[in-house]
Amino acid sequence: MFHGFYEEIHEEFREVVREFVAREVTPHYRRWDEAHMIDRAMWQAAAENGLLGLAIGEQHGGMGLTDYRFRMIIDEELARADALGVALALHLHDDWVLPALLRFGSPEQQQRWLPRFMDASFVSSVAFTEPGAGSDLRAVRTKAVRDGEDYLISGQKTFIGNGISGDGALVLARTDGGPGRGASARGEERSFSLFLVEKSEGYDVGRQLDKMGLKASDTAELFFSEVRVPAQNLIGEEGRGLEYAKAILPQGRLAVAASAVVVAAEVLRQTREYIGEREAFGSVVGQFQNSRFQMADLQVSLEASQHYIAHAVTRFNAGTLDVAGASKAKLWATERTKELVDACLQLHGGYGYILEYPVAQAYLAVRLMTIFGGTSEILRETVSTDLLR
Repeated sequence: MFHGFYEEIHEEFREVVREFVAREVTPHYRRWDEAHMIDRAMWQAAAENGLLGLAIGEQHGGMGLTDYRFRMIIDEELARADALGVALALHLHDDWVLPALLRFGSPEQQQRWLPRFMDASFVSSVAFTEPGAGSDLRAVRTKAVRDGEDYLISGQKTFIGNGISGDGALVLARTDGGPGRGASARGEERSFSLFLVEKSEGYDVGRQLDKMGLKASDTAELFFSEVRVPAQNLIGEEGRGLEYAKAILPQGRLAVAASAVVVAAEVLRQTREYIGEREAFGSVVGQFQNSRFQMADLQVSLEASQHYIAHAVTRFNAGTLDVAGASKAKLWATERTKELVDACLQLHGGYGYILEYPVAQAYLAVRLMTIFGGTSEILRETVSTDLLR
């Protein structure tokens, strides 16, 4: 980010992260990417270095680092190492599942689960999306039926990051017995509940989904066949799951927006180095007027995005970033990053199309950013509704 965004304490934290990435990620990342799976040892090493559950308070053994700049430093160092698949896996755990437990979990649930989020004995997934539902959470059909002191959960989820490697998931399910009717169910706000579900009998992992990018982060389908879940695993109150899911959207969408800006900065840095060395027609590519003008435009776009996201991070740290604000930040940052990486790939010429070059990997990775956590179309709907209400 720009000068003055980070303080000395953040830079000290950066040294810890940089050493961790160099030792535990960089030597193994190519193998993880080829295997479509991150070793469990990475999670354990991250835990040992205090990089999981940053926001967990001291009363639960954590550091209480709620300043989102610390999370951004992890992203920056992973982007610098071209290890974006690890960044995605960590985001799912720390920016989507953990906030639900911190905000809505009972004291007993927090005492039971938060240490496991930090020591890597429980790696989590977000199981909201379903076939045929996508971003429309009101169309969720997975059901949770009360059975004595338990719930029986049945249904199917898809596009679940950490779905194979993880130990369980934050599951959105219907607790009203309804079928899930999408747009016609707009009034069913209290039809859904959130559950923290561990892998057990009836919790089946489907096929590994072969993504176009970010392959090191495994993604799968999940199938639930009357999975018995203790009522103590219900997050918050029954019927308020959709409300809770919306409440964690600001952090989740900020995470994607911040990642986009981090990736844009790293790709632009790499491109500047590349065109400063690459020769064509007897001249350095970076000396062509077209290259210079493009780089100028891209730098201005990047700095505008950085300042925008810095403002969003400041609002988040102050507790004032709402869903509309986070949606604006994600919409701007991800769309601009998609454009920037595309332009940088073009500046690399034929080498930009070769997967061993980081710009090609980034090109595939950023394409997810305008989809994951709410598509750009959904974000525009959210922003326009807030603007015109």
